[in-house]
Amino acid sequence: MRHDYFQNTRRILSGIALLCGATFASAESTHGIAMYGDPALPPDFVSLPYANPQAPKGGRVIFGNTGGFDSLNPFVQKGTAPWQMRFWSYESLMGRSWDEPFTLYGLLAESVETSEDRSWVEFTLRPEARFADGSPVTIEDVLWSYEVLGTKGHLRYRTLWSQMASIEQTGPRTVRITFKDDNRELALIAGLRPILKKDQYDGRDFTDAPLEAPVGSGPYVIGDVDPGRFIEFRRNPDYWGKDLPLRRGTANFDEMRVEFYGDQAVMFEAFKAGELTAIREFNADTWARQYDFPSVVRGDVVKTEIPHERPTGMTGIVMNARRVPFDDWRVREALLLAFNFEYINGTLTGGTQPRITSYYANSYLGLRPGPATGKVRDLLAPFADSLLPGTIDGYTLPQGDDSARNRRDLRAAARLLSEAGWRVEDGLLRDDTGRPMQMSLLLRQGDTEMKSVAELYARALERLGITLVTETVDNAQYVARQNTYDFDLTRFRRDLSLSPGNEQKLYWGKDGVTQPGTRNLMGVDNPAIEAMLDTMLTTTEPDTFTAAVRALDRVLTAGRYVIPIWQFDKGRIAHAKQLKYPDTLPLYGDRIGFMPEVWWFEE
Repeated sequence: MRHDYFQNTRRILSGIALLCGATFASAESTHGIAMYGDPALPPDFVSLPYANPQAPKGGRVIFGNTGGFDSLNPFVQKGTAPWQMRFWSYESLMGRSWDEPFTLYGLLAESVETSEDRSWVEFTLRPEARFADGSPVTIEDVLWSYEVLGTKGHLRYRTLWSQMASIEQTGPRTVRITFKDDNRELALIAGLRPILKKDQYDGRDFTDAPLEAPVGSGPYVIGDVDPGRFIEFRRNPDYWGKDLPLRRGTANFDEMRVEFYGDQAVMFEAFKAGELTAIREFNADTWARQYDFPSVVRGDVVKTEIPHERPTGMTGIVMNARRVPFDDWRVREALLLAFNFEYINGTLTGGTQPRITSYYANSYLGLRPGPATGKVRDLLAPFADSLLPGTIDGYTLPQGDDSARNRRDLRAAARLLSEAGWRVEDGLLRDDTGRPMQMSLLLRQGDTEMKSVAELYARALERLGITLVTETVDNAQYVARQNTYDFDLTRFRRDLSLSPGNEQKLYWGKDGVTQPGTRNLMGVDNPAIEAMLDTMLTTTEPDTFTAAVRALDRVLTAGRYVIPIWQFDKGRIAHAKQLKYPDTLPLYGDRIGFMPEVWWFEE
């Protein structure tokens, strides 16, 4: 059956195809696709380089999450589902190797074909692909999944649909997607869309979020569930893809259970008591000082550190620039100056974790110190008059001292606040109308780490006459308020890759200033950012791509939107001694695709 959801556009594109037949004819089917160059693994690769194809199957593991869940549909905007569901129970046409910046290999699709200019991509479905209920994955399911996710799914899926000119069946097992825009990454993004079972939703509303999971085609199915308390994933013994090169040595545990806790401290105590099999630790001081309990001393629990080569990303406190006074960069800089990282880091982590210095720090994509040069400067030059101080000439975060008073930076902050029209009266910082500067920090219940940071930060702000109040809400309220940008300050985390692309528009694209549900929490609207994103997504030259990302890093960092805290310079996993992992580690380190995907249980 032939499907075409963009009939008029398809007729136009068909005419263009006749004129550009040479380009279309040059395409060839292949086992994988890379953002730049060719895939690193050959067509006959046995397994991913960081997986053990001889890993034994078996064992039961228990992990922990903080917060809760009220839905089992991770593909819609409504409700909160356990984040693990998307990665453990659902497949896409292609799967990613975490040992390359951005390369995909066949999963539900046995091959991929695209034109040289990446204006279209065609996938050939594997005949053996099956859903967990044993029914075949069909082209009909593929077409429906793209449409329903693109029109009714979570906002993260809708951008691709708006960039598609057409999607149609071109053979018994092939589907072609043609794109509207000059955007080389779209061919890869299209390969990562989850494929769902159409028949499950006949006569039903896909946007609803009941406690019934969509039928998936992944290695795990949902077992027992107690909403808000735990969810179990059971390995499907009939999983159709267990012998695929991309899947050999993965999904090794028979059962994975996720328990939910009120906060990180309670979850840590549960791990110490032996109720959890593994836990990730993000505080280096806690890692060094508090992992000395009896099971560690006996050797029953092992402390493992996993290095990586990915960017630091950005973690910290984001300021909502949609609101006064955060719309003034001088106020944002003053708040950065008041945040004495050296003192806070020394108090909470023992000073062992280095600070994040920019969004793409710790990688070749990060900004270079000092003035912009070469292609980076050329890309920023057209926007020079509108860029904030330090963007082109060089910007570094304020560096405080190891004392609580931090007099030098607080004096500098007071001067900037005065320039912005704020003055101290009766011990409070006030604007021209006499209104005091008061701000609230929105946190998820159980976020003890950021609450401790806020307590130290509030004392420094008091010296400037600023009142900071911490507002802790449950998981549902937290998500809802972030989605509607109903906050002054809130915790911020963006995990960035070595191949940034279309997701960047969700992070800091101008549409996110007013459109609910994007990830542009700071409310940034900057023509220079839009230009850098367009260059990143259209260039065919790796050098230009790198320059555009470095320029983007400069604009974001000098924008003073986030107060960065410490970086996660390595993965820290404490786990039962029975858990093993391969000797070869992926480029991205401990990330989705590593733990628990390539680990196994061994008595």
